[in-house]
Amino acid sequence: MEQLSTQRYAIDGTPFGEAPYGEAPFGEAPFGEATSALAPNLTPNVHWQSVEIDKLARAKLKAQRPAALWLTGLSGAGKSTIANLVEQKLHAMGRHTYLLDGDNVRHGLCKDLGFSAADRSENIRRAGEVARLMVDAGLIAIVAFISPFRAEREAARRLFEAGEFVEIFVDTPLAVAEARDPKGLYKKARRGELKNLTGIDSPYDTPESPELRIDTTRLTPEDAADGVVAYLRANGLLRVA
Repeated sequence: MEQLSTQRYAIDGTPFGEAPYGEAPFGEAPFGEATSALAPNLTPNVHWQSVEIDKLARAKLKAQRPAALWLTGLSGAGKSTIANLVEQKLHAMGRHTYLLDGDNVRHGLCKDLGFSAADRSENIRRAGEVARLMVDAGLIAIVAFISPFRAEREAARRLFEAGEFVEIFVDTPLAVAEARDPKGLYKKARRGELKNLTGIDSPYDTPESPELRIDTTRLTPEDAADGVVAYLRANGLLRVA
C-alpha cells in the first residue's frame, strides 16, 4: 500500500499545513502495538494474543481501506447530521461502515458516565477503543462525538496507524450552535438547569491541525458530506485495498 497524503484541508479550500504524522504506511505497524494514553494498564499479566486473520486480510475481503473518521465540534454543530449523510454516501458506494454517535453510545456502552472532565475523558477513551476494533475489522468507522479535549483526541489518534485517523472539525461558532440548539441544551445551561455543557461552563479545545475543517456557516450538511467523501477519495481512502 502506498503512503497516504497527510495534508490538512478545510472544505472551503483553506489548507491547515503539513501534518506531523505519517511515519508508517498502511498495514505496517501491528495493531497490538498501539496503546491508549487515556488510562493506565492495570493488567500487566495479560499478553497480546496473535491471530492469523489480521486487519489487512479483513480489509482485502471488503475491498476497502479501513479508517476512523472522527467528527468533533460543539453540541448543535451538525456532527451527527453530517456523519449520517457521509455514511449514507459511503454505503451507496458499497463501503462497509459503522457510525458511532456520541448520544447513542451513551445509551449503552457509556451510560454509566456523566459529564465531568474525568467522565468525558473516559467516554472518548471507550469510543476510541471501539473505533480501533472496528478499523481492525476492516470497517470505515465514523465517530461523531463532541470530544472537547485536545489531549483525548490526540490519544485516540495514537490508537491508529498513520493515515487511518481523519480528524474532522465541524466548525460552528458558539453563537450559531446556541441559536440552533436542537436539543434545548443551551437554554437549560443558560437557566442554570444543566451543568458542564461544552462551550458554556466546560471548555472546548479547538483542533489545531485537523485533516479537514467544515465551516457550517457556509455549507449545507449535504455539501459538507460531499466534501468529506471528496477528501477521502483524494487521499486514497476509497481505493480498493
